[in-house]
Amino acid sequence: MSRSVLAVLLLMVLGGFWPAHATLKSAKNSSAKTTQVRITDGASIDSVIDRAHQLIGTPYRWGGMSVKGFDCSGLLVYLFQNEADIKLPRTTVGMRRSSARTIQRGSLKPGDAVFFNRNGQGSVSHVGLYVGGGKFIHSPRSGKTVRIDSLSNSYWKKSYTLAKRFHPGN
Repeated sequence: MSRSVLAVLLLMVLGGFWPAHATLKSAKNSSAKTTQVRITDGASIDSVIDRAHQLIGTPYRWGGMSVKGFDCSGLLVYLFQNEADIKLPRTTVGMRRSSARTIQRGSLKPGDAVFFNRNGQGSVSHVGLYVGGGKFIHSPRSGKTVRIDSLSNSYWKKSYTLAKRFHPGN
């Protein structure tokens, strides 16, 4: 592997957004592919949101999908799978490319996935769970813990990209 590729990979890992891009191979090979998301009728989005609140304070862990630690997409995969029996794509990019309905910012409902561009390269690189009242729960980056933030915060407002609804709706 060339030094420049290794340097880029190291920066991505240290920057805390590698899981959002899965692997270089899958990112390259899935540019036009979308993932079908299985939505379970009657899934309780309230239990997803309640559990997300309980997980506040859990450490960020690169590639994490358990109560020992989560990365941003791993948190949503864990919540939807364990609380609502909804299987989501593993990565932020996979979630973004899924067939789930895209939601306008003004139409957000609790349980929607909110996506952000934190890397300045035009694609999504972070995801969180909208919990209502203009707030979302997410696992931000290495050295931090699962927390609640406001979409009206200038940083998140600027980097907000779109939202997807992986649940039947409220």
